[in-house]
Amino acid sequence: MAATAAGIIYGINHTIAKGLMPEVIEPHGFILLRVIGAAIAFWILSLLGPRERLDRKDWVLLLLCAFFGMSLNMTSFFKGLALSTPINSSVVITIVPVILLILGRLFLKERIAWQKTFGIFLGLAGAVGLILLDVPQQLNAPNIPLGNFYFVMNALSYSIYLIIVKPLTAKYHVLTLMRYFFTVAVVINLPLGYQEFVAVAWSELTPVIIGQLSFVVLGTTVLTYLFNIYALKHLSPSTIGVFIYLQPVVATIVALWVGVDQLTPLRCVTALMIFTGVYLSSQKRKLRKNEPVKAP
Repeated sequence: MAATAAGIIYGINHTIAKGLMPEVIEPHGFILLRVIGAAIAFWILSLLGPRERLDRKDWVLLLLCAFFGMSLNMTSFFKGLALSTPINSSVVITIVPVILLILGRLFLKERIAWQKTFGIFLGLAGAVGLILLDVPQQLNAPNIPLGNFYFVMNALSYSIYLIIVKPLTAKYHVLTLMRYFFTVAVVINLPLGYQEFVAVAWSELTPVIIGQLSFVVLGTTVLTYLFNIYALKHLSPSTIGVFIYLQPVVATIVALWVGVDQLTPLRCVTALMIFTGVYLSSQKRKLRKNEPVKAP
């Protein structure tokens, strides 16, 4: 339920965040707003949780989590969203399960069967097709190929975060981790986002815009990170990746409904390539007859 809720919120966020940039707030300023708001929220919520302190040996891992999960991840997403479209962002993020499989092969030495190998190349081909072939055709998307490249970087960064945060979720309370992650994230993002943050005409914001900003900060940041880190306590990173399939469905419905994006034949074909590739790469290999079952 937590992973499902996070996927739905992320799907809605693709359109809402796109509508706020760059007229209301620039990408780096938006990120700084997210991490400051989330840090304050998690410090308040952590009063309800246990009093924990991180071991000194875990600080390097914590810094890496904050960098990949709350800095590079967000920067790539918002830079991409400012240049490309909500539907593209939600489609490209679905290559996360494929990236998790590749990282598992590189760092965990997991064996990849030919079916998974084909799925990986098919999914990546779809993503590359979006990057190279989806040329700018919309007024609110000035550089779609570059924006799609940022989305791939976002997917890679998020995948790394899911892998390296797993050991910490088994050791510390969810609220403890989130409090530390976003506090460090404020320090990391402050130099990049300060000028754009202070340039916002805060006193002139309408109630609707304030509501949209609040959704991104409290919904897309506080709730989704809280839901995902909770889900990681009970599910593997690869299982969490499957719930990302919710995002393009929700994002496409919302984007088409409010009229901020459009479906094209290229996007449909590349989305089908990515979905098929992820499906093939996520299938478990069937045991042959008389083949022993390996211990986990």
